[in-house]
Amino acid sequence: MAQNNVLLIMLFLHSNLLLIIPGVISLKVTPFPSDPAALHTWESSNILPFSARANDPELDPSIKQAEKSPVKILVKKDGSGQFKTITEAVNSIPERNTKRTIIVIGPGTYVEKIKVPRSKPFVTFYGEKANDMPKLTFNGDAAKYGTVDSASVITESDYFMGVNIIFENSSPPPDGVRKGAQAAAIRVSGTKSSFFNCKFYGYQDTICDDRGLHFFKDCFIEGTADFIFGSGTSLYLKTTLHSVSKDKAGVITAQAREKADDTGYVFVHATVQGSGVGNTVLGRAWKPYAKTIFVYSSMDDSVKPEGWDNHRDNKNDKTVYFAEYHCTGPGASTSGRATFTKMLTDQEAKPYLDIEYVKGSTWITAPPVV
Repeated sequence: MAQNNVLLIMLFLHSNLLLIIPGVISLKVTPFPSDPAALHTWESSNILPFSARANDPELDPSIKQAEKSPVKILVKKDGSGQFKTITEAVNSIPERNTKRTIIVIGPGTYVEKIKVPRSKPFVTFYGEKANDMPKLTFNGDAAKYGTVDSASVITESDYFMGVNIIFENSSPPPDGVRKGAQAAAIRVSGTKSSFFNCKFYGYQDTICDDRGLHFFKDCFIEGTADFIFGSGTSLYLKTTLHSVSKDKAGVITAQAREKADDTGYVFVHATVQGSGVGNTVLGRAWKPYAKTIFVYSSMDDSVKPEGWDNHRDNKNDKTVYFAEYHCTGPGASTSGRATFTKMLTDQEAKPYLDIEYVKGSTWITAPPVV
């Protein structure tokens, strides 16, 4: 009996080891609050800086290694930094990079077509001043580069982070005549990529949310048709979606799920707004299994009563996953919604109510302090 008691005590101590060793913190994920006023409190316990998670056993080991000795590179247009262009700064990063490399970007407009290749992970673009954000812009379009490569900024590397940055494609809006007018501001093709307090400006295809796990927080995204498109598994938290469509073809998302897998876009506490009345849909079935969900979001009257578009193919009605949960505003009215729209129950919504939808406890950290 005494031996059994000893074994029980040893098992108890082992299972609670993380709780009694100083400095070891395991993130306890909690659901998003339904009240947007409570988001700040939620964030303080769910989106922690790396310093608070350095010993967290759940955090990706590659992140722990990269954050041990971060590197800073200063880019200033006036020549007072290490480089005048962002491209030069990216080129200076070694292949197979293993250190968090923070490219601090001074105010101004940088007219460059920028690519962060897959061989250079752990790169951060950090706007030096949150109240004077640098703008990264170019005027490439699909006619010249193809749609996905038209992006002003292409991030193919894993663990990319953008903070306080404006991403823009300055190409003119499609006029219905000019071919290849699609023009992306950014393509995000690496996994475990995050964006904090960033703005994205374009018309058709503003963000190519291409593939991988992505997290957007406190961002502003503007466009006309399909202005968020691709096959990413992405969570957008407290993001403003601004449709500037002036006709009946405004489309916010064109998610590209081709089978019933885990990819999809989830918008939580989004603000949906537009320049017209009833001229924008929340998403269309670019691919048959397209998946997009809005949770606790506010929608103005720019949203069409039907809310969603099956891309003129009734077969898609059976395969798309277009869903809403506890949304508000005139654009969230269920009257007139497309018949294939899902109004989620509490149980059905549960997988989309915390950062674990993108496996966030293993990689999402707050931006560094620069």
